[in-house]
Amino acid sequence: MLERLVEAGLLKAGGRQRTDATHVLAAVRTLSRLELVGETLRAALEELAEAAPAWLVLLIEPEWAKRYGRRVEIGKLPGGKAAVTARAEEFGRDGHKILTAAWAACAPPGLRLLPQVEILRQAWVHHYFWDVDGCLRWRDGHALPPASLRFDSPYDTDAHYCVKRDTAWSGYRTHFTETCDEERPELVVHVATTISTVQDIEMTDTIHDELAERHLLPAEHVVDSGYISPARIERAQRVHGITLLGPIAADHSAQAKAGLGFGKAAFTIDWANEQAICPRGATSVSWTELRIKENTYLQARFAEADCRSCPDRTRCTSSATRPRSIAVLPRPLHEIQTRNRLDQQTEQWQRRYAIRAGIEATLSQNVRAHGLRRSRYRAWPAPTSSTSSPRWPATSPASPTGSTAHPEHDAGPRTSAVCAQPPRDLPNITNRVTALDLRARRESTCWFDLRSVVGCGEECGHVGGCSESGR
Repeated sequence: MLERLVEAGLLKAGGRQRTDATHVLAAVRTLSRLELVGETLRAALEELAEAAPAWLVLLIEPEWAKRYGRRVEIGKLPGGKAAVTARAEEFGRDGHKILTAAWAACAPPGLRLLPQVEILRQAWVHHYFWDVDGCLRWRDGHALPPASLRFDSPYDTDAHYCVKRDTAWSGYRTHFTETCDEERPELVVHVATTISTVQDIEMTDTIHDELAERHLLPAEHVVDSGYISPARIERAQRVHGITLLGPIAADHSAQAKAGLGFGKAAFTIDWANEQAICPRGATSVSWTELRIKENTYLQARFAEADCRSCPDRTRCTSSATRPRSIAVLPRPLHEIQTRNRLDQQTEQWQRRYAIRAGIEATLSQNVRAHGLRRSRYRAWPAPTSSTSSPRWPATSPASPTGSTAHPEHDAGPRTSAVCAQPPRDLPNITNRVTALDLRARRESTCWFDLRSVVGCGEECGHVGGCSESGR
């Protein structure tokens, strides 16, 4: 469609474009951590009951029919945190039993490769750990992996929890880019869908690179503060010739926020001599390179003697003993930052930037008229990069192929059926499975590896959290 619009003269490279993002809710039930591990185990049991029912029946315990025969829904447990931990560790022992058996040499081939079994393994790495006594324990909420690694449902592992200002959700984030030239219609030229934890600023370069592949780069790209930084401004101009327009974050130092002291803007930078000069004329005595949040800064530190005797010390630093220091970006980025902070205070810049607000209407239209707020699909094919086609037919010319089935509702009660089978006169499965503990040999199972989301493979170096390391 974009090619036809270009041929019709309604769309061309150059001009102005604007971008913004909104959150998208996953098509899954909201689960607590306790419900998540229980439902993950139930989903694995359902898959195993279909793939290897004769093998699974030997592992089933009498209470599992009640525990996992239907979807896991747990309200407030009497007993508080201790009761939650006890129930979670009960789930943990049951899942450990299944994983141990699936990784045993005598297990049917391919069980460990089943999707829900792999999801079970990952969930147990995320939410459990081995203590020093070799017991499986429930992780405290502060000891969990980052949200970008954890998933919130066993039925959609691309759905991640995220908080942005006052909005918290589990799902994804979608970015819309549209033209905003006065003489042409406003057309959406790029849509990118990411997991929710991918920040807006991480998408700026991706959007520019993909627009370049389509020969639809703008001359000016208007974005909000989430997409812009001095480094992004410099790259957009250098690589693509784009003017990236948006508000640069203000100086967050205590002095600048108070408006009474000497912020970074009050210092003069002598780039040739690698020094900073304070408002009282003192020069810095050291100049070192720092790495802060993957960005390079240059730190200028002043002499303790100069700062101790300065009459403006209270306006410059809150420390009673240490001298003042400032960290600035490398010269090209520092100059971009300084210039943009001054420009965005002018009325002319404000009028030029006002056009960005129009993208809010585009997002609102898609949310209200086309159901953009909630994904309609799960089991989406794995993307080849951080972006993928949107999951909503209303915003995509091609209909997606993902399944709309809800496994937690639509799957047959296979686990209940297996639990109802009479026991057989066969050796107990635990006699044929190597136990997972700190004293196990090298040949023991190795599904519990904290390197985890890819597993340790056949040869385990026991680094991280497998059964041999005890972590």
